[in-house]
Amino acid sequence: MLYTFLKLPASVVLYFYCRNIKINHPELLNSEGPLLLASNHPNSFLDAIVFATLFKRPVHSLTRGDAFAGKFFTRLLRSMNMLPVYRASEGAENLEHNYQTFSNCTDIFKKNGIVLIFSEGRCINEWHLRPLKKGTARLATTAWEQNIPLKVLPVGINYSSFRIFGKNVIINFGQHIQKENFPVSSTGKAIQNFNTLLNSQLKDLVYEIDIADKTTRAKIFGQPSSVIKKILLFLPAIAGYIIHFPLYISIVSIIKNKAEDHFDSIVVGLLFVLYVPYILLITGLAFLWSGSMWSVGLLAIIPITALSLLHIKKLF
Repeated sequence: MLYTFLKLPASVVLYFYCRNIKINHPELLNSEGPLLLASNHPNSFLDAIVFATLFKRPVHSLTRGDAFAGKFFTRLLRSMNMLPVYRASEGAENLEHNYQTFSNCTDIFKKNGIVLIFSEGRCINEWHLRPLKKGTARLATTAWEQNIPLKVLPVGINYSSFRIFGKNVIINFGQHIQKENFPVSSTGKAIQNFNTLLNSQLKDLVYEIDIADKTTRAKIFGQPSSVIKKILLFLPAIAGYIIHFPLYISIVSIIKNKAEDHFDSIVVGLLFVLYVPYILLITGLAFLWSGSMWSVGLLAIIPITALSLLHIKKLF
């Protein structure tokens, strides 16, 4: 399956793009299903990539339906454990497809699988919890009505920035919501009560920060490098900046006015595709220029310079 094949290289890309990922309860990454991860959604499909790479068991994520355009993309996305969810803005005629997706989720729960849902329903780059949609409550109550021992795990994912290479990420897990904690009902009141309970947890897991308040962001996400670390990594970091500038600035120049709230995700996706060919190109040019087999060492040296830059550059 493509999901399994891509998990390791995706983990490597995150290792080079995110300086640090802090998790309040890392033991929950070993969770087994049936489990529904109920998360906020600040950073497009990068959110799903983070969870998919961190959790030990496969994570099936609910994805905006308009991405499933045509048979090719549908097969591609489904092979990466993504399931479509349609909004009214994507055409009322598509809403009926959500019933099939919810049925697929129920089947996953019956097999003790894990599903990730973004309970706000929409991605916006901000440090703020938005009103919750009804999908999480409906998935949970439907599973409970079928006597599936589903647990709902609230989780807040928080980024130090949304448009800067090298960021710190903080993942806060809440307390499981189970059938025993909540009366099962398909009524609108039950869904409202569920969202109230879920919201009460998420508001403590998602940081509330004004977009212009860099001081608060620095207090929450800041991890200043030691002087010794800066001295040791200074020269490799300078080399990393020079080497990687052409690739990074080319990507940013193409997407900076088009990506909107998907900037980080698109940058990570393009680096995933282009970084290895870029290293091979530089190594090949160095070999042609020098004629020395020692130039092959650049295959290891170039990524090291990138890590050096990542760990001493400013977060904001």
